[in-house]
Amino acid sequence: MGARFAFSEHLWYFDPEHDWWYPPVLEVVAYLTRLFEDPEPALQGFADVQIAQGLTYLMNTNAGGDRRWLCSTDVPVEGRVRCVRSVAALFVKLFEPRCEHRLSHLSQAASNVLNGVCYKWWDAFPNLALADDPDLPTLHDCALQTMDRILQLESIACQESALHGLGHWHRDYSDKVTQIIDRFCEAHAGIDPRLSAYAQSARCGCVL
Repeated sequence: MGARFAFSEHLWYFDPEHDWWYPPVLEVVAYLTRLFEDPEPALQGFADVQIAQGLTYLMNTNAGGDRRWLCSTDVPVEGRVRCVRSVAALFVKLFEPRCEHRLSHLSQAASNVLNGVCYKWWDAFPNLALADDPDLPTLHDCALQTMDRILQLESIACQESALHGLGHWHRDYSDKVTQIIDRFCEAHAGIDPRLSAYAQSARCGCVL
């Protein structure tokens, strides 16, 4: 996928003749789960810029991603839940070791493009369930738990990403978001003051 631009920062997915990927929804969720749970084998040999482009293509609607994959009830809820939970493993195995020690919400320039993908992960992550989906509460609770797990990582970029996501989810889940962020702040009293301030902004849903 995108092999013609293997060593370029060209956004291959905007090329009118780009490679495309549109398998059945059950296969999509299975493939995404396998990638997130164990990213190293599939991503070995690819540069960070290539990985960033690939993840953007898969996740971001502006690049062709999110074709109602995870909100499809054709996929058993167990598979959808596993896929959402697998995001925590992706952060542990990919973003935590590779992202720079930068805070993206402060527009701190990072030479690694993965920082931007990490920071905006929950902005781009596919819709988990439609309003009439009986499994919506289960999937949304799973997403919040996953953000909570990511928030416990040592990487400031991963912590910021989780806070950013929680801030966006505050509107619909203010009590749960507040509890998660309060626990984080109590357990990390000595964190970077700038991240602490961002946590307080996310606690009331004040993130962009």
